[in-house]
Amino acid sequence: MERPVVVGVDGSESSLLALDWAADEAARHGLPLRLLHASLWERYERTRPSFGTGRPAQDVMAQHVVASCTERARLRDPEVKVSGDVLPDDAVSVLLKAGREASALVTGSRGRGAVAGLLLGSVSLAVAARAVCPVVVVRGSDGNVQGAFGRVVVGVGDSTDSPGAVRFAVREAQVRGCSVTAVRAWRSPAPEQTGHPLIVDDTARVNEERASERLTEALRAAVPEHPGVEVHRRPVEGPAHQVLLEASAEADLVVVGAVRRHGHFGLQLGRVAHALLHHSECPVAVVPQQV
Repeated sequence: MERPVVVGVDGSESSLLALDWAADEAARHGLPLRLLHASLWERYERTRPSFGTGRPAQDVMAQHVVASCTERARLRDPEVKVSGDVLPDDAVSVLLKAGREASALVTGSRGRGAVAGLLLGSVSLAVAARAVCPVVVVRGSDGNVQGAFGRVVVGVGDSTDSPGAVRFAVREAQVRGCSVTAVRAWRSPAPEQTGHPLIVDDTARVNEERASERLTEALRAAVPEHPGVEVHRRPVEGPAHQVLLEASAEADLVVVGAVRRHGHFGLQLGRVAHALLHHSECPVAVVPQQV
């Protein structure tokens, strides 16, 4: 059975951008697109519209959102099979449940009721931190969202959290017809920690070589599966979250892994993924890795 691309819609500008991105993603992969609207979304986001009709305002809003978004998706790509559902639960629960049978979940970066000043909506953060399938949060400038740079960036972490992310990134690059840049951050010790500048230089060289080796190791399995993809390896000195944030400025998508530990039910996001979800200049894909 084909696993659809699932997108959460709530009628906000942010969710419409996510809808367009999801429709394009479904077309690239030849997958169906499923639109979901949670009927308790307004309550979750603390927004309660009212209408002068006999039907509950929440129901009117939900049906209108799904109908208009379904039509928008069909107009964007008539070849994509589109379906839409209104489900009676809060947005996070609806999306997390749908993610069990989805190829990917797509959300906007802000909801209709997002509090001014927040960088990321509560729904998007919770879904990215808990879903069992890849989650894409659509954010960034028009050029980044529309794929103007022809580059997918993937952050290569430790062996326990990056294999799925690398495979996801290379596959995305293939269907987009673009290149993938694999980035591994490394750090030099401070001079005062070693007591001699030459020791700092030697240690930095060793750390850079190890980062390069880690990139080669991470790409070893994914690259042969997609031989037509142009791959660039970038060991970069600096904090991983800052290195990837800088790389996101000239990327169409940045991909990172996130460890999901069995028995843990809270938000499961590392510092790097958390920083990207709040500050990236392009869409962010968080790919879970069960341990």
